[in-house]
Amino acid sequence: MATLGYRAIDVDNHYYEPTDSFTRYLPKEFKRRGVRMLRDEKRTWAVIGERINQFIPNPTFDPIIEPGCLDLLFRGEIPEGVDPASLMKVDRLGNHPEYQNRDARVRVMDTQNLETVFMLPTFACGVEEALKDDIDATMASVHAFNEWLDDDWGFDRPDHRIISAPIISLADPEQAVHEVEFVLGRGAKMVLVRPAPVPGRVKPRSLGDPLHDPVWASLAEAGVPVGFHLSDSGYLAINALWGGKATFEGFGKKDPLDQVLLDDRAIHDSMASMIVHQVFTRHPRLKVASIENGSYFVYRLIKRLKKAANTAPHHFKADPVEQLKNNVWIAPYYEDDVKLLAETIGVDKILFGSDWPHGEGLADPMSFTAEIPQFPEFSAEDTRKVMRDNALDLLGVSTLSANVNSPTRHAAAASPDSHTSRASV
Repeated sequence: MATLGYRAIDVDNHYYEPTDSFTRYLPKEFKRRGVRMLRDEKRTWAVIGERINQFIPNPTFDPIIEPGCLDLLFRGEIPEGVDPASLMKVDRLGNHPEYQNRDARVRVMDTQNLETVFMLPTFACGVEEALKDDIDATMASVHAFNEWLDDDWGFDRPDHRIISAPIISLADPEQAVHEVEFVLGRGAKMVLVRPAPVPGRVKPRSLGDPLHDPVWASLAEAGVPVGFHLSDSGYLAINALWGGKATFEGFGKKDPLDQVLLDDRAIHDSMASMIVHQVFTRHPRLKVASIENGSYFVYRLIKRLKKAANTAPHHFKADPVEQLKNNVWIAPYYEDDVKLLAETIGVDKILFGSDWPHGEGLADPMSFTAEIPQFPEFSAEDTRKVMRDNALDLLGVSTLSANVNSPTRHAAAASPDSHTSRASV
């Protein structure tokens, strides 16, 4: 385990939702229209909007794959002759209470030298797409989920060890404002918005549609950042144009063309819609973080923003590339060129995220600095920014707890004991 003289802040940690995460608080009138778990003699199925949903084929998460077991796959370092499927290692969910219990997770964080983590969904990343044709069920389900989340993990407890991000759906703009008020009232320090076109009752909308301005204004005023985490963004519709599947399936054989067509396209388009449709011009204090979307979309986006500004100069009230650099933080994949990203957007806008405990993440979160080839070139000050201080800046605070400079823990990292997100989205 890599050692630092301070505890890190990991912006990409995940829980595994229990089967009642969407139903515990769901009103009775939406029981059949929202998320249900149905069990036959062999397994449990997630049924969303009256259809079996395969975003998470095993919604009980038992068994679950081990953190980091797909590491070699994402580094492109699988030894010759090794079947990629053989990398999958599983364990029983019951062996890992930290995946579903806050107190157990904090104890594991102590062994990982993590001061704070941003706690993000797994199963919930696929629900909005599955419900996009039923706006009322979407809004009811998201609210029910947020109530469960505050119950089990807390949006932000006094120790500030875990910052759980509630979901905000923009599908109904008026209800979205109420949901923002609800989560801010419960102490939310960050929210999640799906990187996708916004479903509407008549037609989809841009994230930059002025209808959403009350949400952005409230979050900007509160100093609460918006996280855009890899999700089912509905982009498999593009695969279908090329003869592929139009609906997501978490596991099973994949057509490599799917990845070529879709890789980081949703986050690219989402950030483009925010910038080109002037969200940051109207709300200059709004902060946004891209999490588990990689960083290579940044370079294509900059190129296209420059071209758009050149061809439509009267549209842009501010330099769109500067808005990207000022308002957007990026959590790169560990296999990305982090040095190039720093040279492009500035080291102050780079975040550390491990994706723990997902199989495609890091088995030891703190190996982020040790395993990125460019990191030895970073100064100690820049490394600290990436590993901790930039996350504080995103949150708009100078410290989270009294023990920020406590000595590095030398206990062994938690044993690498999950579903995959970018492996399959």
